[in-house]
Amino acid sequence: MQKLNSSDEISVLEHDLDELKKSDRFADDYENTSTILRTRLERLLKERELRKSLKSYNEDVHSHGVMESNIVDNQISTSKTENLRTEEELASGISINETTSKDREIRDKQPSKHRLLVVANRLPVSAVRKGEACWQLEVSAGGLVSALLGITEFETRWIGWAGVNVPDEVGRKSLAESLAKKRCVPVFLDEDLVHLYYNGYCNNILWPLFHYLGLPQEDWLATICNYESQFDAYKKANQMFADVVKEHYQEGDVVWCHDYHLMFLPKCLKEKTPNMKVGWFLHTPFPSSEIHRTMPSRSELLTAVLAADLVGFHTYDYARHFVSACTRILGLEGTPLGVEDQGRLTRVAAFPIGIDSDRFISAIQLPQVKNHIKEFEGRFGGRKVMLGVDRLDMIKGIPQKLLAFENFLEENPKWHDKVVLLQIAVPTRTDVPEYQKLTCQVHEIVGRINGRFGTLTSVPIHHLDRSLDFHALCALYAITDVALITSLRDGMNLVSYEFVACQASKKGVLILSEFAGAAQSLGAGAILVNPWNVTEVASAIAYALNMPSDEREKRHHHNYKHVTTHTSQEWAEIFVSELNDTVVEAQLRKKQIPPQLQIEHAVDRYRCSKNRLIILGFNATLTEPVNADGRVDQFKEMELNLHPELEEPLKKLCDDPRTTVVIVSGSHRSVLDKNFKDYNIWLSAEHGVFLRTANKKWIQNFSDNIHIDWIESVKHVFEYFTERTPRSYYELRETSIVWNYKYSDLQFGRLQAKDMLQHLWTGPISNASVEVVQGGRSVEVRAHGVSKGMGISGVLGQVIHDKDMKAPIDYVLCVGHFLPKDEDIYMFFEPELPTKTASPTHSSPTSGFSPNHSEEGTKSDDQPVITLDSDHTCSSMNRNISISASNNDLSVLDLQGDNYFSCAVGRKRSTARYLLNSSADVVALLKKLAD
Repeated sequence: MQKLNSSDEISVLEHDLDELKKSDRFADDYENTSTILRTRLERLLKERELRKSLKSYNEDVHSHGVMESNIVDNQISTSKTENLRTEEELASGISINETTSKDREIRDKQPSKHRLLVVANRLPVSAVRKGEACWQLEVSAGGLVSALLGITEFETRWIGWAGVNVPDEVGRKSLAESLAKKRCVPVFLDEDLVHLYYNGYCNNILWPLFHYLGLPQEDWLATICNYESQFDAYKKANQMFADVVKEHYQEGDVVWCHDYHLMFLPKCLKEKTPNMKVGWFLHTPFPSSEIHRTMPSRSELLTAVLAADLVGFHTYDYARHFVSACTRILGLEGTPLGVEDQGRLTRVAAFPIGIDSDRFISAIQLPQVKNHIKEFEGRFGGRKVMLGVDRLDMIKGIPQKLLAFENFLEENPKWHDKVVLLQIAVPTRTDVPEYQKLTCQVHEIVGRINGRFGTLTSVPIHHLDRSLDFHALCALYAITDVALITSLRDGMNLVSYEFVACQASKKGVLILSEFAGAAQSLGAGAILVNPWNVTEVASAIAYALNMPSDEREKRHHHNYKHVTTHTSQEWAEIFVSELNDTVVEAQLRKKQIPPQLQIEHAVDRYRCSKNRLIILGFNATLTEPVNADGRVDQFKEMELNLHPELEEPLKKLCDDPRTTVVIVSGSHRSVLDKNFKDYNIWLSAEHGVFLRTANKKWIQNFSDNIHIDWIESVKHVFEYFTERTPRSYYELRETSIVWNYKYSDLQFGRLQAKDMLQHLWTGPISNASVEVVQGGRSVEVRAHGVSKGMGISGVLGQVIHDKDMKAPIDYVLCVGHFLPKDEDIYMFFEPELPTKTASPTHSSPTSGFSPNHSEEGTKSDDQPVITLDSDHTCSSMNRNISISASNNDLSVLDLQGDNYFSCAVGRKRSTARYLLNSSADVVALLKKLAD
C-alpha cells in the first residue's frame, strides 16, 4: 500500500477506520450476523492495511531517536544505530511501552486508549531482593514481551508471578510499587503453592501431556496420590490470579490470559464479571483428543477454557485438536468458527506468533555483531557451519539430531573436515532426574562422535551447555549455512524465525521438524523432516549442504518474506482485534437467546388465572437425569423415566379442575403409558399423531390419511448403519423411525448420517410422502406434515370438546426440549406472531379463537385414516378440527401476552420466549405451580 505523506490522508483513513468499527456489526437484526461473519476477512484485511499505513506514517513523522533503515537489493544500511534499543538497555530497565518524550506529548493529546491486561504465569521482569524494601528488576526479552512491546493501540498492564516468594507485608508493598513503574502487577504465591501448582500440576502433568509424552510412568503411583492436591493447588493459584485481575479491572478492559498455567482463569473471571472481554492463548501444542482424554481432569479444564470469548493457538492443527476434544469429551457442537454450547459460541482460531524481525535485522549491522562474525568465520576456517539452538529438553530432539549427524558423517566421508555442527543446549530443570539423564545421554553421544570423526586440529561437534548473549547469537545465525531444528513436538519454535531474519546475505538452508509449529508457516521454504527417522534427517543434511545457490535463494526468499511480514506485533494486534470482534458478534448472538424464565412471575400469573393449559415435553424435560456426575450410562439414558421429584407435583396439577396438563412427545404410546398410567393427564404421542384422552383411550389426532408403507424399507437402512456405527441405535415407532448416534464418536456419526441421507433420498423415501428431520445427533423419518405444532390444534380441540369447557383458556405454559422442526408449537399460542414465521391455521389469540367446525361436523367421517398392525389398533376418528367448542360463537382462548409462557429447556437457540437450563429447573417450576 502506498505510504501516506499528508495529515489530510491520515484523517481520511482514521475516519474510514472509525466508520468501519461503526458498521453493520452493531445492527439489531440478528440475521445480519451471517453477513458479518461472511465479511470478517474483508474487514480484518482492511483494518490491517489501515493500521500499517498509520504506523508507517507515524514512524516517518515521529522517528526521533529511532533507527532509520533502507533495504536496497537486500542490503541494509543504517544510521543512528547508537539510539537503537539493545539488550543492555532492556536489561537496565526500559519499561514496557516506554516512548520518547515527544511521543508521550503526542499521546497525551490523543483520546485515552483502552487497556490491555496481559495475564501470564511469569511477569516480564525478574525480581531480586536487595534489602527489606529494595528490589532489583531485570527485564526479560522473550517473544511474548517483544510482541506486546509493539502494541500501540492499547495501554498494557502485565499481571503475573514475579518468580520470588515474598512472605512479609513490607516486601510485598515495596515490590508492588517497584513493579508498578514497569506497568506490572504481582501475584504473590507462596513456596508450597508454587511447588504443587507450577512444579507439580503444570510441569509434571500438563506439560508432558501436551507434548505427547504422556503422564509420568516411572512414579505413576506417587503421581496418582499427589494428583488431587496438585489439581487443587492449580485451581487455587488460578483463582488468586483472577482476584488480582478483578482488583485492577476497569469496564472495557481486554483481558488476555496466556498458556497452560492458567486454563482455569477464564472461568474464574467470567463467573463474577460475565461481560469481561477474555481471551486465552496456548503457547504449546494442544494434543489430539485421544491424548487429552487420558487426563483425569479433562472435562473441567476444557469447560474452564471455553468460558473465554476467544481461544487462540499457534497452528490450525492445535485448534482442530481442541475443538475435537470439546466435541468428543464434552459432547459439544464444533463449528467452523469454534465450539458452540447451546447458542453460546467460543471462537477458536489459529494465530501464528512471529518475532520482532526488525530487531534481528538491524542487529546484524551493529559493530559488536560484525566483530563476532569475523571472529567466528576465522575460527571455523571455511568449513560449512550447521547450527542447533535448543533448550536441553526432552521434546527438542537433540539426541535424534546428533544421531542423524553421525549417520551423515558415516555415509559422507568427504565431509568429515568440511562441516561442523554447533549445538547450543541451554540447561533447564537441572534438578529433575529425567533431565539429568538426558544431559548425560547427549554428552555421551557428542563424545562418541567427536572421538570417531575428530582430528587433532578439529572436531565435528561443538557442544555448549549454556546460552549465548544476543550479539553472539545473531552472529552465529548470520554465518550459519544450515540450521537444524529437530523438535519432537514444539508449540512454535521461534529459533527458525530468528535464523531466517539474520540470513539476508548468507541465505542459508533451514531443516525443520514437521512436528514444530513453525513448519505450518515456513514449510514451503524449509526442508521438512521426521526427527524420528534418523536416515531421513541425514539425507536432508546432505541435500542442504549440496543445494544449488538459486534454490537456496528461492527458499530463503519465501521464508524471509513470511518472517518479516508476520511479526510478533502483528500477531498481538490481530489477536486483540479478533477478541473485540468476537465480543461484538457474541452480543449480537445473545440478542437471539431468550432470557431466563422468572419462575415467580410465571407462578403469579398462574394463580391469577382461572382456566389454565400446561403443555409439557417429555424427553430432557420431565425425564430423570442419569449423568449428573458427568459419566454417561447409555443403557440408563435410553430408558426414559419420569423424574421422581415430579410425581407428586404433577399429580396435584393434573387433579386441579382448573388446570389441563398435556404431555407432547415424539415417543411411542407405550413409553408414555408406562410413565403416566396413573395420572389424570392428556398424552400426545409421536408428535401429535396419537392422543390419549382423559378416559385413557388412545385415538388418532390427524385427519389426513397417513401412509406408513415406507417404514420397513427405511428400517433396513437404519439397521445397516446401526451395525456399522458403534453405540448408535434406532427406535421404531408406529408412524416414524429415529436413528440416534449421540453416544457414538461425533465426527464418525456425522459422516455416517450424511451417507445415510444419501441412501434414503435415492432409495426408500425417494417417492414417499415423508419428511427427514435432523437433530443434533439423530436422523428421524416421519410422515409429511407431522409436527408438534400441527398436532396441538387437534389436541386442543379435543380437550375443549371432552371437557365441555365454558370458560376460555386464559393461561398457557408450554415447556419442552423440542427440535427446531417442532418449535412451531411455541408459535401456535404466540399473541404476536413474527412476520417471517409461517403462522398456524388459527386466528390471533388476543381476540380469541373462532370455531372452524361445529361439533356435528367433527363426527361426520368415520372412515379409518391409518393402517396399523393388529397389535396396535386404535380407534378410528377424523376430527378435522383447528379449534372447536361446544358452544357456537364462544371464544375458547382469551390469552393475553403476559399470560403466555413458552420455555425452551436446554436449548438457547430457540423461538421460545424464555429459557430453562435443565429438567431440574422444570422440577422447580412445577413444584411452585403445584404449591
